[in-house]
Amino acid sequence: MATPESNAGRQGRHHVGREVVVKVEGLHKYFGRNHVLRGVDLEVHKGEVVVLIGPSGSGKSTFLRCLNFLEDPTSGDITIGGVHVTCGGHGSAFKRAVHDIRMKCGMVFQEFNLFPHKDATENVIEGPILVKGEKKDEAIRRAHDLLTKVGLAERMDYFPSQLSGGQKQRVAIARAMAMDPVLMLFDEPTSALDPELIGEVLKVMKGLADGGMTMIVVSHEMGFSRDVADRVVYMDEGQFIEQGPPSQVFFHPRDERTRRFLRHVLPEKEPEHAAELGITEVGQDLPAPEATPGGAEGS
Repeated sequence: MATPESNAGRQGRHHVGREVVVKVEGLHKYFGRNHVLRGVDLEVHKGEVVVLIGPSGSGKSTFLRCLNFLEDPTSGDITIGGVHVTCGGHGSAFKRAVHDIRMKCGMVFQEFNLFPHKDATENVIEGPILVKGEKKDEAIRRAHDLLTKVGLAERMDYFPSQLSGGQKQRVAIARAMAMDPVLMLFDEPTSALDPELIGEVLKVMKGLADGGMTMIVVSHEMGFSRDVADRVVYMDEGQFIEQGPPSQVFFHPRDERTRRFLRHVLPEKEPEHAAELGITEVGQDLPAPEATPGGAEGS
């Protein structure tokens, strides 16, 4: 398996440090008899951007929701920002640790989940004031800085009903960042957007990545995954099937399940990328490595 340091070095994208921000060991999740996560292991280093891809129902969103305990993992160990939790526990110490992990994570969902009766600034300051006990003046100053950073300096007093979908999602990103997370989780943040609005959200996410934010992203945006990720993880049936730098996973996948996924999804969702790989129609197999760009690198 490629290490995060080697991934960053090969891609030349982000400075990936030695500090492990996320460590997941043997993570299992059952919904009744449905075994959704099957012993997942993952380490993410400071500044690393990891993108999860895979078919619908493979467990990607469940994995993300288990990391900050929006779903209760059945078993396994999760450590984020130095806070460790053995899943499936009970009692006050367990609940405190779960709370501490949640405080380490910012999460952006498919839907924006903004308070409709609050303007952009009020949406962003809600968490810092109520959860972290920040003074209102300081929370507002920080909210204005973040809204400016995501390109909404002229929309700070706009209500969600006055914003486009892309603008709402950028408010949601600012809201998550206002909690000063060590890890940002993105669960298909562009899937509810009109195509013309997707780029503005991906631009903000790329800016966060370039600024050193550690990120785990579930995305069907293959171009973003290829261009921004330090590591791409292909997930299927509750397991991590294959992972590595984008140049490996996209251009030289080693597992047949990854190859099958790419040759079915790319012609429809990323035709330009598919053309780069030599795929001109759904179901067509990937060409031999020497026929694709950067063949020597992935061999």
